[in-house]
Amino acid sequence: MSTLPPVRIGLLGLGTVGGGTLTVLRRNAALIAARAGRRIEVVCASARDLNRPRAIDTAGIDLYADPRQVVDDPRIDVLVELIGGIEPARELVLRALANGKHVVTANKALIALHGNEIFEAARARGLVVAFEAAVAGGIPVIKVMREALAGNDIQWLAGIINGTCNFILSAMSDAGSDFGEVLAEAQRLGYAEADPSFDIDGIDAAHKLTILASLAFGIPLQFDRVHVEGIRNISADDVTYADRLGYRIKHLGIARQQERGIELRVHPTLVPARAPLANVNGVMNAVMVNADAAGPVVLFGAGAGALPTASSVVADLVDVVRALTTDSENRVPHLAFQPDTMDQPPILPIGETETAYYLRLLAADEPGVLADVTRILADSGISIEAIMQLEQDADSASVPVVILTHKVQEKAMNAATARIEALSSIRAPLNRIRVENLA
Repeated sequence: MSTLPPVRIGLLGLGTVGGGTLTVLRRNAALIAARAGRRIEVVCASARDLNRPRAIDTAGIDLYADPRQVVDDPRIDVLVELIGGIEPARELVLRALANGKHVVTANKALIALHGNEIFEAARARGLVVAFEAAVAGGIPVIKVMREALAGNDIQWLAGIINGTCNFILSAMSDAGSDFGEVLAEAQRLGYAEADPSFDIDGIDAAHKLTILASLAFGIPLQFDRVHVEGIRNISADDVTYADRLGYRIKHLGIARQQERGIELRVHPTLVPARAPLANVNGVMNAVMVNADAAGPVVLFGAGAGALPTASSVVADLVDVVRALTTDSENRVPHLAFQPDTMDQPPILPIGETETAYYLRLLAADEPGVLADVTRILADSGISIEAIMQLEQDADSASVPVVILTHKVQEKAMNAATARIEALSSIRAPLNRIRVENLA
């Protein structure tokens, strides 16, 4: 074992992930030291309530109510930020870097919104900011994209990167339940927050996609350019009809490199039932990366939770410790590409992207309605792959119709949708979901 002194850690946050990190560091201390080349010790930590009973043993750790005391502690070599949110996390991370401390964080919002500033501050001081736990919990997707696929031209990636959305859509498929009913169950089980909007409206997934796209394509972090849709409008009928057509509905983050620019989008998506991502259920996460040399690579695992996320935090700590004796100019770049080679191709507006579509409409049960709809689609240059007219309720004068289209530019679909909804025979707004074959 190395005779070097231990690397000392300051921990911000003793919640679920902070407690898990402390557990893993202590339980696997000898194994981690053997891999890192020296021991890793937590010497101080901050918590909102110092008097709250904790399941973890904090003996030997100095506890502070003020996180700045951890950041300014001269003993620590590495700050681990696990408090989440933007402020005060941003201020604390920048302060740690100014103090000459390396940083490990699990904060996807912080990296997605302020990563460009944080990485520049770290680079100016020759420091490391590690963030594996910010995307997909225990799945080492960042390390794979930054290092294992370094020789590849990544053409596209797609991921189930929010466990709450995946649990809800999986449960809707399994039980045939409505969105609201399953959301309430997810909240009861602790998979969804009391205010679930951050997850179900797609913001969390968009933060993560921002990071993945930067690693894949060598572009700056651009959260504000991601097109974001959530899953509130997905009905039990949509799940059932998609299944009949041989698809599953998944909430995906998709980044694709096109000749005209890059697509960054988060939305519900019909995926063929045979595709790997279609069979990722419950709160699990998965990311599929299509690379020119390696081909399709699928990474699957727990996207959240105390120990899976702690696994990534500790892996980052081991990498930081190994890097302490490395010249800063020769370390793996934070976002995979050398900073002076980062490119800024255009990010395509959602109207310029091309996908196939699932359309569900409620039409009057009268002659000529389907002919009107298909004529509008044909006039807009939209070809149809399949039409399914469904059973009519005994008490209804309307009939549900589902249409699958071939690929079309979104702005053409927008125009066609507006014309269809203007028909007097259409009884409700048309519901549409993008379709991706992931081939």
